[in-house]
Amino acid sequence: MKIVLLHLLRTLTLVVAFGISSSLRAEVKIGFIGTFSGPAASLGQDQYDGFMLAIEQQSGKLGNVPVTVIKEDDQLKPDVGIQVVRKLIDRDHVDLITGVTFSNIMMAIAKPLADADMLFIGSNAGPSQLAGEQCNRNFFFTSWQNDNLAEVMGQYATDNGFKNVYLMAPNYQSGKDQLNGFKRYFKGNIVDEVYTQLNQLDYSAEIAMLQSEQPDAVYVFYPGGMGINFVKQLHQSGVLNKTVLLSSSIDGTSLPALGETALGVYASSAWGPDLDNSANQNFVTAFEAKHKRIPSLYAAQAYDAARLIDSALRKTNGNISDKQALRDAIRAANFDSVKGSIRFNTNGFPIQNMRVFQVAKDSQGRVSLTSVATPLKDLSDSYAPHCKS
Repeated sequence: MKIVLLHLLRTLTLVVAFGISSSLRAEVKIGFIGTFSGPAASLGQDQYDGFMLAIEQQSGKLGNVPVTVIKEDDQLKPDVGIQVVRKLIDRDHVDLITGVTFSNIMMAIAKPLADADMLFIGSNAGPSQLAGEQCNRNFFFTSWQNDNLAEVMGQYATDNGFKNVYLMAPNYQSGKDQLNGFKRYFKGNIVDEVYTQLNQLDYSAEIAMLQSEQPDAVYVFYPGGMGINFVKQLHQSGVLNKTVLLSSSIDGTSLPALGETALGVYASSAWGPDLDNSANQNFVTAFEAKHKRIPSLYAAQAYDAARLIDSALRKTNGNISDKQALRDAIRAANFDSVKGSIRFNTNGFPIQNMRVFQVAKDSQGRVSLTSVATPLKDLSDSYAPHCKS
């Protein structure tokens, strides 16, 4: 009888042990997609650097589980983006995917991600379609919905009495979302709305047109190398000394190249290096120590993405086999964000404060972003009511 009982106990022990080992993984594989080549390469690199910093701070783990990150360059080409998503899912068998710099890439990969029922944590691109009717229960974003960056600047322009504003952006999804967002909150007159080619680097013809209109201000969205060239050419033309420049794309990736040329420019963001909370102070200090530069919004959002994944894995005790439990843990957003606070709307996009900064010198004499105002607090995007996911 004792022998039989011992045998049963050993069998039960093996069954329990097998159950535990099958639900807990020795590692979590994460696919990181970004734009790492061309004029916008600095944006993807900052995303990646911010994400990896959070992992390095925990000795290569998230949620006490070892992490393997597979980095892929979408080359700012939608077809390449689709290819790398399929590779990550079908060949690399990743557990979740993060990153994505540009909205045209995000729109291209949304369907293959959805078809594979893949968890996705976006750390930049936030196209309007995915916030509304094409939302997905597996998609979460630690950045913002595209319109938000422009909405806060539209409100700021209204609050500060600008009457006539000229609008410019690249002709792709995020550019269109941005200008729509500005118009949604700006109560003055739109002088003109100009769309330029994505990755265009010469704006002499457009600046001549802008100069002839003599607006109170010009609002632009030109990320990466586009923004650097635009501001430099605006300065060379003399327009920057006569017209207020409002931008949603001046940040830590472009300021090193612009330097004092950008002093006085206004920039919109959900995050800035001078935000006074412990999570942000620790992040900025660690990032500067490692990379010898001031982090950008891209780095901050990706750092938050890693910390969000960390919080979810801690909640599930490292169990990634129960997708519903992991999804619920992600939605809870139980971590200290560098933005101060963040919570998810029903469509997976954050409800958060949107701020305006001005380019100025910091306490160390470096050209950086300084907080000016928070025109929109706890902002929800306008597309969430259309999300039925």
